[in-house]
Amino acid sequence: MIGNLLAPELAELIRQRNFTELREILCGFSPLEIAEIFIDLKPDDEAVLLRILPHDLAAEVFEYLTLRDQEETLLALGNEQVAQILNDLSPDDRTALLEEMPAAATQKMLNLLSPEERKIASQLLGYPKESIGRRMTPEYVAIQRNWTVEDVFSHLRAEGRKRESLNQLYVVDAKGKLVDWVRLRNVVVADPKTPVAELLEGRNLALHATDDQETAVAAFKRYDVTILPVVDSQGILVGVVTVDDVLDVAEREATEDIQKLGGVEALDAPYLKLGIFAMVQKRAPWLVILFLSEMLTATAMGFFEDQIAKAVVLALFVPLIISSGGNSGSQATTLVIRAMALGEVALRDWWRVMRREILSGFALGAILGSIGFLRIGVWSLFSHIYGPHWPLIGLTIFFALIGVVLWGSLAGSMLPFLLRRCGLDPATSSAPFVATLVDVTGLVIYFTIASVVLRGALL
Repeated sequence: MIGNLLAPELAELIRQRNFTELREILCGFSPLEIAEIFIDLKPDDEAVLLRILPHDLAAEVFEYLTLRDQEETLLALGNEQVAQILNDLSPDDRTALLEEMPAAATQKMLNLLSPEERKIASQLLGYPKESIGRRMTPEYVAIQRNWTVEDVFSHLRAEGRKRESLNQLYVVDAKGKLVDWVRLRNVVVADPKTPVAELLEGRNLALHATDDQETAVAAFKRYDVTILPVVDSQGILVGVVTVDDVLDVAEREATEDIQKLGGVEALDAPYLKLGIFAMVQKRAPWLVILFLSEMLTATAMGFFEDQIAKAVVLALFVPLIISSGGNSGSQATTLVIRAMALGEVALRDWWRVMRREILSGFALGAILGSIGFLRIGVWSLFSHIYGPHWPLIGLTIFFALIGVVLWGSLAGSMLPFLLRRCGLDPATSSAPFVATLVDVTGLVIYFTIASVVLRGALL
């Protein structure tokens, strides 16, 4: 990366206070490349470089930094530089930063804004956290239905430079209610005397400001657009959401789900930026829960102590049995949770999912059981480790694997539905948690089948 190569050189120039050369070097890169360089620098050094960059370039670079880097850099900057950057930030990016900061720091930052920008920031922060209102920007172009194309161009010349996006123009009525929208390209090629009413798309697509941000992700996927309008409860147009903001939301949500699936609380900072103590705090609770749950495995083993004493060979297959059940459960819960996240599966589909998992769990268990039976048969040709009753032991393993894998698939697939029904995040049913749950119940299934098949022989 560029940062790995330039960071030491830039740090040395900062120590030498050679700001002229620093400015020349940095201005040769794009804002994104400069942000990548900043990753390997300390917050104090980042603050120095932002001070020497032109104001517009500094604001663009700042938008590409992670939220954690943005917070640390602001703390290292003076009030004047902070005010310049915050006022130049787009409203949606500024809101994303301010909502992550402590309340006292947020209020301090708001006081540094110009009156107009402070009003916009306060309005966006007034929407519920994780709502679409927090991700929208009020920088849109609204036009009237009774205008002509010539009127639209006059309006664009006056307002266009102040707006973030111009590829879609939104038609509103006298009260500001969203009526429809028009593509800019259709306006450009139309005759100047053409009424706006003739260019309407006839699709009133809109998001509600109070809806959850995940709603926006689904809407962009469904409508295949790059920008969508946002309305309030009265249908008044209040802003727009662009696809780049939605991609940030989708990435964050996917990251949180993956971390939860791994049995870790969602991290609130990049991995290398999170302190060791904070990392332990995020990982310890789940590890403790899983450790205590695994103790039930030892309890279950103790319950079948007599059977193990009579047929020690059964203990050889305990890791095989419980790992197979845990693996099938982890597979099922991962597939179902992802299907839920993509909108492929809803609560009403639980019965369809159960039927599929019963069939696939039985088939997968039969495959593993056959391999287990074959393994015992082949080994018995060359050794006497399983004794004269090896066919019965093979049948025990065969049926036990079918039962355990079937149960693991059912438990792993149904647990996300149960959590969703209770209003909880399905991703909480992490793969390690499902595996631990199936470990304990798998032992019960295994030794119960063994007591039936081996009765009168080994037991």
